[in-house]
Amino acid sequence: MIFDGLTFAASLAGTLLGSAVLDALVRPRAFPGMRLLRGSWLLACMAATLYGLFLALCGNGAVAMALTLAMQALLALASNAKHAMLGEPLLFSDLALVGAVFRHPQFYLSAVRMWQRVAAGCVAAALLGVIVWLSRADPAARLAGLALVPGGLALLALSLRLPPWRRLATAPDAHGDTRRLGLWPTLLLYTLRWRQTRDPAPCLLVMRQPVVDAPELVVVIQCESFADPVELFGDPALALPGLSAARGHAAQWGNLQVSGFGAYTMRTEYGVLFGRDEGTLGFRRYDPYLTATGEGSYALPSRLNGMRSLFVHPHDMRFYGRDRIMPAGGFAELVGEDRFAPPGPGEGRYVTDAAMTDVIVDLAADAEQPTFIYAVTIENHGPWAPNARGGGGSDLTDGYMRLVRHGDAMLTALTRRLGALGRPALLVFFGDHRPSIPGASIPPPADAGAARHTPYVMIRIDADGRVLPGDNRRVDLTPAALHHAVLDAVLGQPAPTSPGA
Repeated sequence: MIFDGLTFAASLAGTLLGSAVLDALVRPRAFPGMRLLRGSWLLACMAATLYGLFLALCGNGAVAMALTLAMQALLALASNAKHAMLGEPLLFSDLALVGAVFRHPQFYLSAVRMWQRVAAGCVAAALLGVIVWLSRADPAARLAGLALVPGGLALLALSLRLPPWRRLATAPDAHGDTRRLGLWPTLLLYTLRWRQTRDPAPCLLVMRQPVVDAPELVVVIQCESFADPVELFGDPALALPGLSAARGHAAQWGNLQVSGFGAYTMRTEYGVLFGRDEGTLGFRRYDPYLTATGEGSYALPSRLNGMRSLFVHPHDMRFYGRDRIMPAGGFAELVGEDRFAPPGPGEGRYVTDAAMTDVIVDLAADAEQPTFIYAVTIENHGPWAPNARGGGGSDLTDGYMRLVRHGDAMLTALTRRLGALGRPALLVFFGDHRPSIPGASIPPPADAGAARHTPYVMIRIDADGRVLPGDNRRVDLTPAALHHAVLDAVLGQPAPTSPGA
């Protein structure tokens, strides 16, 4: 087979044109459908590089074009699906979780129907067969592809060093940058900006005013998809009795201003544990656990001097790298899935909140010194299919309500059972994010005022088991601000002369 320069040029041109068309379909879309030329240039360089790689592998320009466009179409579809479900486009940090899809497929594939999985597998197998069949032993075409790869990379590297591109995406704005620049350029630029971010200096020691009757037990519960159904669905009849009672006797309560919707547990978890607001994280905000091991001095266990700290989560601790992050943050013990019996018949896929309550109370009762317990529940992880976890239910809302009531019962039970231990305690309970339920609880717009919040309560219990409502203040907080509220409740307010005051 003789290398055909015209065919090569036509397939490359088709790749660039097709890339622009596919990019225009990514949400959020630019109005009136045009991206910035600087973003289009980056997309062209990336598409040409990928085309060259496939051409070098298969020696067929048409196949290389098809593979390049197929990969871009796949990312576009994934991004649009994520945007519809979670209210965000695909992010560079999502690509870091590809390995987790294979290690924990139930977390990701449960939202994909079985016929869709089978169809995807058949299409992948057929595509692989077609690629092998159409590949050519054309040395000239393969050499052209090999030349195109370093050429495209060199153009990319040079462009990114020039002022028009160097000034792009200097501050995190995933929606705006995807709209202005396109998906692939945003993924590239955000990856580069993220890699340029450095760990903060070690956390400074804060001098604090002493607390009278400081709690000896601090229990923080991060409850999966826990939100106020009255706010979610607009029906006062769905009010949770435990949450309503807790708000009535909490020392402090309010809305937790989480940034994620329907997912991204680690963002809320990081904020509460490490106390660094997203404004200070820069591009690390999208998945702060990718770099959290370098920020251990900021974590609650490291700052709660004299307390033994336990991290409780009935799941594989390797998920999100918790097996590394939590010890780096000062946790003395990780209480994982091996501590819990598997769910029984009719109890669903995940360890129940009732089982979590029993283990947490046992750990608190066995504590021989001041102890901090941070627990992450998992029972209310979707999907909330009717009849999927036992009992009746006509729609997804019923499935969600069935499980969120279990979290509500956990709040009530922990308040009562921790009080029975006869030790001053602080119970903090909050939801990590709102659920994403098609047709019932959907992602709000990306505007700053869009509602994404979940509830939180801080309950003080004295040595006689009485709840101390104090001022019963309502204060709306970010997850990072809740971190500092816990420190203030346990260690005391910062002294006026302290560097952290």
